[in-house]
Amino acid sequence: MITLLTDFGTQDAYVGVMKGIIASRCPTTPVIDLTHAIPPQDIWAARFQLLTAFPYFPPKTIHVVVVDPGVGTHRRAIALQLAAGILVGPDNGVFSGVMDRHPVLQAVELTHPAYWRTPHPSATFQGRDIFVPVAAHLASGVAFGAIGQPIGPDSLVRLDLPPLIATDQGLEGCIQYIDHFGNAVTTIPEDRVGPDSWRLALGPVSLTGSATYNTVEPGAPLALVGSHGFIEIAVNQGSAQRQLGLALGDTVVLVGGRGGLGN
Repeated sequence: MITLLTDFGTQDAYVGVMKGIIASRCPTTPVIDLTHAIPPQDIWAARFQLLTAFPYFPPKTIHVVVVDPGVGTHRRAIALQLAAGILVGPDNGVFSGVMDRHPVLQAVELTHPAYWRTPHPSATFQGRDIFVPVAAHLASGVAFGAIGQPIGPDSLVRLDLPPLIATDQGLEGCIQYIDHFGNAVTTIPEDRVGPDSWRLALGPVSLTGSATYNTVEPGAPLALVGSHGFIEIAVNQGSAQRQLGLALGDTVVLVGGRGGLGN
């Protein structure tokens, strides 16, 4: 199957056009919309959404990402083959999260126009003219090595989050994503939360670790492990982003969990 993740929204026909390209080349291939509501040009949000969705698809799935503020520039159009799937999109860091967990077996720059929609692609819509046609050809059985020129995985653009740091206070991380509900997802994974009580510190604010949203009163903030596997900051029936003034990159500290960095 092919998945699509973009910042195109649903008001315009861009997503429908890309699906038309797929249907023209491989009409029986299922197409899954991961989301088209990524904030415009937000490659960090695209990175997180792909990272958290990737494990739930069969290994031969082709994931197309078109969040591409550098479209039409010298940034590379690429495809990556992993043991658990194929990634197609711009070389701007959107694949960083997945690459952190899944080694790249092969990487190519999409330099072969025979697999594009046209040898003269639009400078503003390469999702239509390059990425989706390549994905459709791969879904139809074209060999991965045929679609482009090999490139070194070490040359790929990465978006690097600040590392987790063990301090005297606990395990320091940061906010890496804020979702539609205003929940702020940190970089601290669930395996750092032990069986005992824990809390999350945000400067002078200290939040008790909870199991579910409704362990506190409506309108009260809390910290818990989200379904994505990271500690998140939430407000029961409210927005943690708005109520606590949170922003991407804000420092957080896990206190009382498994603070060390080892397994």
